[in-house]
Amino acid sequence: MATASDAPKAGFRPSMLIYDTRYRSITIQVFVLILFVLGLVWLLDNTAKNLAAVDKDFNFGFLWTRAGYDINQRLVEYTNDSTHGRALLIGILNTLLVAVLGCILATVVGVLAGILRLSRNWLISRMMTVYVEIFRNIPVLLWILLIFVILTETTPSPRDFRVTDEMIAAGEAPKASPFFFDSIVITNRSAVIPEPLFTRSLGNIDIGIFLISIDLLAFLAAIAAGVFANRALVRHAQRVQEATGIRPVTWWKSILLILGPPILTLYALGFYLGYGELAGFNFVGGIQVLHSFTALWLALSLYTGAFIAENVRAGILSVSKGQTEAASALGLRPGRTMRLVILPQALRVIIPPLISQYLNLTKNTSLAAAVSYMDIKGTLGGITMNQTGRELECMLLMMLIYLVLSLMISTVINIYNHAIRLKER
Repeated sequence: MATASDAPKAGFRPSMLIYDTRYRSITIQVFVLILFVLGLVWLLDNTAKNLAAVDKDFNFGFLWTRAGYDINQRLVEYTNDSTHGRALLIGILNTLLVAVLGCILATVVGVLAGILRLSRNWLISRMMTVYVEIFRNIPVLLWILLIFVILTETTPSPRDFRVTDEMIAAGEAPKASPFFFDSIVITNRSAVIPEPLFTRSLGNIDIGIFLISIDLLAFLAAIAAGVFANRALVRHAQRVQEATGIRPVTWWKSILLILGPPILTLYALGFYLGYGELAGFNFVGGIQVLHSFTALWLALSLYTGAFIAENVRAGILSVSKGQTEAASALGLRPGRTMRLVILPQALRVIIPPLISQYLNLTKNTSLAAAVSYMDIKGTLGGITMNQTGRELECMLLMMLIYLVLSLMISTVINIYNHAIRLKER
C-alpha cells in the first residue's frame, strides 16, 4: 500500500527578498531606512564641515548670555539685562497668549457664523456668507496690516488727552478723553485698561522662572470651590426630583454659590482697580495692550473663524433633518434644538477639521513680525538670532517649539474628540 508523505519545504533563498511577497515589504522598508540614515549622516557631516569652515560650533550657550534689548509687551518680568533664554520665554508666552485667545475667539465667531449662515432670515444668512467669503479669500497678513493701520491711524495720540491749566481756565475740553466711565484709554500706541490691585495682597511665589501671584491662586480656588459646591447642589436637587417628582428651586442658591466665594475673596484681599495716567509722553499704570497684539489677535481670530464657520455648517448639515423634526415634535424651541440636539451630534464631524484650524492659527502667529509683536519669531528668530549669529541653533529651536505646541494642541483636541465619539457596544 502506498503511503503519502508531506512535500519537502523549500529553503530560504536571497531572491525571495525581492520576489516573495512575504519578504518584499520588509526589504523595501529596510532599504528606505538605510537611505534615510545615510542621508541624515551626510546632512549632519556636511553641516559640521560648513560650521568648521566659518569657525563656528554647535551649542546653545548663547541662551545664558545677556540679551541687551527691550520687549514692549510681556507677561513676566524682563529687562534688557536678562538673558536670551529669558527673552525666549517671553516670546513663547506671547505666542501662547495670542494662540489661546485666538482659538477661543475664532471658535465663538466660527460657531455663531456657521449657525447663522443656515438661518432662515435671508439678510442674516447673506451677511454671514459675505463675511466667510471675504475673510477666506484674502491673505491673513493683509488683514493683520489693515487692522493695525486702522488702530494706529484713527486713534488720538497721548498728548490729545492732556489737560493744561490754560485749558481749565478757558473751559476747554481736551481733544480726546477716556470712555466707559473714564476707565479705558485708547491711543495710537496702545489701549490702557484698568489693572486689578490689592491693598491686602498675599504676595507672590517665586519659582525661579517667574512669579506666581498668591492672590490669583486664591481667586481661582474660590471660583473652583463655588463651581464644585453648585454641582453638589444640582446633584442633590436631581435626587430630590427623582424621589418626589418635584424639583427644588435652586437658581438663587446657584448664583450665591458661584459668585459668592470669588466676591468675598476679592473683598478680603482689598481689591481695587488701578487706572492709567498720563505722565510725560505716554500713559503709565494700568494694563498696556499694544495695537500690535490686538491687530494680530483680531485678524487671526476672524480669519480662522471664517474657516471654522464652514466646518460648523458642514457638521450641522450632516445631522439628519429627522432629528430637528423630532425635537420640534417634542416642543423644543429652535434655539434649544440647536444647542441640545443638533450641535452635540455635529461635533463629531466638526472636531477633526477644527484641529487643523487651531494648528494653522498657532503657526500663523509667526506673522507677528509684520506688526513688531515680540513672539517666538520676533525674539528667538529675530533679534536674538541677529545678535548672536546662531542661525542654525535658533531655527532648530524655533522649529522644535512650534512642533511641541502643535502636538500639544493636537493631543488635547484628540482627547476631547475621543470623549465625544460614538460608543459602540
